[in-house]
Amino acid sequence: MDRKVKIAPSILSADLTNLGDAIRILNDAGADMVHLDVMDGNFVPNITFGPAFARQLKAISKIPFDTHLMINHPMRYAREFIEAGSDWLTFHVESEDNPTQTIKHIRDLGAKVGMAVNPCTPIEDLEPFISELDMVVIMTVNPGFGGQKCMNEHFSKISEVRRLAEKLGQDIEIEVDGGINEHNVAEVVKAGATIFVAGSAVFKGKRGPAGEIAALKAAAGI
Repeated sequence: MDRKVKIAPSILSADLTNLGDAIRILNDAGADMVHLDVMDGNFVPNITFGPAFARQLKAISKIPFDTHLMINHPMRYAREFIEAGSDWLTFHVESEDNPTQTIKHIRDLGAKVGMAVNPCTPIEDLEPFISELDMVVIMTVNPGFGGQKCMNEHFSKISEVRRLAEKLGQDIEIEVDGGINEHNVAEVVKAGATIFVAGSAVFKGKRGPAGEIAALKAAAGI
């Protein structure tokens, strides 16, 4: 089955003093989504931003928001982030809320729902929920900080999730998050990924965001 492959640049790697400009650049640079990394200092050892921040950025965005909740008790904040403009809301299978209840809560609020799995967590832990999801996010770095080196050994999880989804007759999105660049993106697409998050590769490269996105898409064959 042909699937549209999409790029979701993470604004955590942008110039944090000019995030409005970063969103405006992504609007016209060929990005398909804006990836927001939300961290609470508990689930991961870092703190980023909340719903009010997301709402202001969404007001100037022309592309969907892909919000990644790296937090404990995601149900407590799901409504606020969705009302702030999150089109996709992802939480972790390792978080402290009941996964089935969280999935239903997010879907009832009108957003598409994703579930992320950390590098050390086996796919078996999220297998019972795949039929309820719009997206699975495979972490190829330990969550909490941008700019980490990709753990390529976890690419096999992409194929594993794709096989499980096809067995269930479900055509879900598979997103890969962590250290993706033009040297490894073709491998994740070949494995069955349909969305790749790129932070440093987009915002830290010499070609500028538009040039780096074009290079990533060319390397991915899209």
